[in-house]
Amino acid sequence: MNRFIPRALMAPAVITLFLWMIVPLVMTIYFSVIRYNLMQPDQSGFIGLENFEYFVTDPSFGTAVMNTLLLLGSVILITVVLGTLIALLIDEPFPGRGLVRILLISPFFVMPTVNALLWKHMMMNPIYGVLAQVWIFFGGTPVDWLTDFPLFSVIVIVSWQWLPFATLIFITSLQSMNREQLEASRMDGANYLQQLRYLYLPHMARSVAVVVMIEMIFLLSVFAEIYTTTGGGPGDASTNVAFLIFKQALLNFDAGVASAGALFAVVLANIAAVFLIRMVGKNLDK
Repeated sequence: MNRFIPRALMAPAVITLFLWMIVPLVMTIYFSVIRYNLMQPDQSGFIGLENFEYFVTDPSFGTAVMNTLLLLGSVILITVVLGTLIALLIDEPFPGRGLVRILLISPFFVMPTVNALLWKHMMMNPIYGVLAQVWIFFGGTPVDWLTDFPLFSVIVIVSWQWLPFATLIFITSLQSMNREQLEASRMDGANYLQQLRYLYLPHMARSVAVVVMIEMIFLLSVFAEIYTTTGGGPGDASTNVAFLIFKQALLNFDAGVASAGALFAVVLANIAAVFLIRMVGKNLDK
């Protein structure tokens, strides 16, 4: 009886959460194995794995996967490296440190679409953007970033938004450092680089693993920044897997192929999650 009552009280929430997750997944699996194009509703029926074959043989598929991996790797590298440097920089007390921390964290609360519009019109516009004015000031020719360097532009935009998150986690990690160890290392003659290598970085290993895991989960579904700025182009230059699924679903009206692509994205995310969870687990065991 003591076990039954807690389980009975938890059952509604558990069942609701289970249905909330399993119903969309089952529907996605169902649509992925049938022919379901909104422009051809009369042509339907079971087709097995043809949707998956069509999705992976799409000329844009290879480029989308490569762009997804480049986006993931670049943003994670930028945010971890710069986040670590910024956290170390503002770890020591100085006048106005609280205000600086608030300003550093604030970009993370900007909505992705607003963030993309800010960079598209205020920073990267080749006519009146801030970067164009800097180029003109130094006598150079303004660069049309979103056309000439579309994927790099998206990486910069996404990195700018996720950098505060990494910085916040690293600042919190540094606050828990043993100050007595730092003071003892100084008394033993250790310089800052030695402290960084043997004290700071090992202490931040767990927080780095957590940042990498969380960012990878969310960055696999980057969409708003691409849709708002480059539209996946020019061509497929900035198309990732999420945007390719969107093109199949809402531009080609092919719900079957889009569902197959969504399942591919789920498999990709789970493969990444397995490795990341093991990495985080190893750091937590140390």
